Amino acid sequence: MKIINTDNRREYEFLAEMKRRAGELNLSANEAVLSIIQEVREKGDEAVRRFGMQFDGASPDPFEIERAEMKRAFDRCDSGLRKALEHAAENIAAYHEKQVRQGYELKKENGVILGQLVRGLERVGIYVPGGTAAYPSTVLMNAIPARIAGVKEIVMVTPPIVEAASPAVEAPSQAGLVCRANPDILAAAWLAGVDRVFLAGGAQAVAALTFGTESFPVVDKIVGPGNIYVATAKKLLFGQVDIDMIAGPSEILVLADEEANPRYIAADLMSQAEHDPMASAVLLTTSRRIAEETVREVELQKAALSRRKIIERSLAGFGAVIVCKNMEEMIELANIIAPEHLELMVREPMDYLSQIKNAGSVFCGEYAPEPLGDYLSGTNHVLPTSGTARFSSPLGVDSFVKKMSYTFYTREALKGDSEDIITIAGKEGLDAHANSIKVRFESDDV
Repeated sequence: MKIINTDNRREYEFLAEMKRRAGELNLSANEAVLSIIQEVREKGDEAVRRFGMQFDGASPDPFEIERAEMKRAFDRCDSGLRKALEHAAENIAAYHEKQVRQGYELKKENGVILGQLVRGLERVGIYVPGGTAAYPSTVLMNAIPARIAGVKEIVMVTPPIVEAASPAVEAPSQAGLVCRANPDILAAAWLAGVDRVFLAGGAQAVAALTFGTESFPVVDKIVGPGNIYVATAKKLLFGQVDIDMIAGPSEILVLADEEANPRYIAADLMSQAEHDPMASAVLLTTSRRIAEETVREVELQKAALSRRKIIERSLAGFGAVIVCKNMEEMIELANIIAPEHLELMVREPMDYLSQIKNAGSVFCGEYAPEPLGDYLSGTNHVLPTSGTARFSSPLGVDSFVKKMSYTFYTREALKGDSEDIITIAGKEGLDAHANSIKVRFESDDV
């Protein structure tokens, strides 16, 4: 990892480099995904199956997993994992239940009633990365808030595990390959209250949920992480379907003072660097000693990690240690970066929380490492990336509701406001708007 001393130039050059990384447009992915979307829209299941064969080597028939299979996966789940998932689900539910909003009603003395209704979405699609890289935690993080929000039906899509068929299974049309669901993902789906599960991945699964096919239902919103093709499909289809966000590579920013533990910092930086060669892990510190010891700790610890090569590429390309002059400069840079995950590895971290304006999720103190939020604390791990924490929020109950306003006026109340409405409509040149008010009181002038 490179060490940068702030001088009002080099640190901003690094931030500009990070911004370019976040804003790069993958034209080849864009073109490929547009083609997939069009095919699925026109040919439905046939296209989804064909792309499954092309990208995975096989495609399930049928796509949908029976609920009995979900229940079996939960019942047969490793007891340790099952206990951990149940613990996580309990914490996630407790945290997100506090986010539930009620509507309101405002009554005025003249009989006017104004209000807002809060309604859960009818049907939501959850994309969960699958295959051999299973993320059951993602199922919980997406489905539990949706259920709490009152979503009527939760539909999950996840890529299949493709493997050689046993001698007792015939699969001649798929070159001896069969598809099955990842059992840990199915177990989490059952626990979280997912209603339907389909084995399909990639841009084709996103398109299938957007337009509907013979097998896949149309959903109102699609949430959940995925690769560049999944993210691109969500971006291109936004407007025809709602989405949670366009997620980029994982990010962590650690703020550390001279009392922080370099061993902990190094471990936390690598916990995000292992996700992806494009992931970003950055340390801001007021101590040159902490900077140098953290770099040494990274070298020591990564040798024992299974994803060492990915970590090395991530830290070489998008990792840095920035030595700042003081705490104020660290916080200023942190708010500019607006990271997905921010750790306050400083003395009295809660004293600085109010100064953090832009971050997806903040972890306070040396015993609140970022993986705590990934799995168990209850806060959501679906977070804004690439600086979008400046204007967007973590996934939560609000992500799965819509709000409707309503109005009731008496005749007398409308007449009292009619002159102002007609005046504004006239200034805007909208005569029909004004006429809508006038016709209700024409008899008053006779």
